[in-house]
Amino acid sequence: MSQDVSFLANAMKQAVPYVKTTGIEFEEVSPGRVVASLPDNEALHNHIGGPHAAMMFGLGESASGAVVMSAFAAHLGKATPLAVRAEIAYKKVAMGVVRAEAVLGRSADDVLAELDSGTRPEFPVTVTITDAEGVTTCEMTVVWTLKPAR
Repeated sequence: MSQDVSFLANAMKQAVPYVKTTGIEFEEVSPGRVVASLPDNEALHNHIGGPHAAMMFGLGESASGAVVMSAFAAHLGKATPLAVRAEIAYKKVAMGVVRAEAVLGRSADDVLAELDSGTRPEFPVTVTITDAEGVTTCEMTVVWTLKPAR
C-alpha cells in the first residue's frame, strides 16, 4: 500500500523557513521521488543573472529533504532524519526557473530494516537540477541518516 504524502508540500513550507523565504515549490511529491522548483528571482541571482550557486544547492538539498520526509514520514517517532554530507557538480550555467528531481537511492524498507537492527543507516538521495529547457545544470548527492530517537 502506498503512503499518502500529499501533505508534504505545505508541511515543508511551514517547517522549513528557508523553503518559504526562497519561494521553493514542490511540484510532485511521492514516496521516494520529489520534484521541486525555484522561481526566477533577481534577489537570488549571481553575478551573471542566473540563480546563485547557494540557491541551486539549497534547492537540491530541500528537494532531497522532502524525499526523505516522503519516504519516512510514518516513522518520525522512532528516528530523526539528518543530512550527513553532500556533493554537487555544477555542469552548465542555469538561467530562469530551475527544477530539482530528487530520488531516494535505497529502498525505504532496507533503510528501516537497518535502523531496526540497531544500526544508524546512511543512504543517498540523488538530485538532478535542470533549467526550463530540461538541460541538466547540476548533479548532486546528499547522504542522509536516520538518527534513532532516544
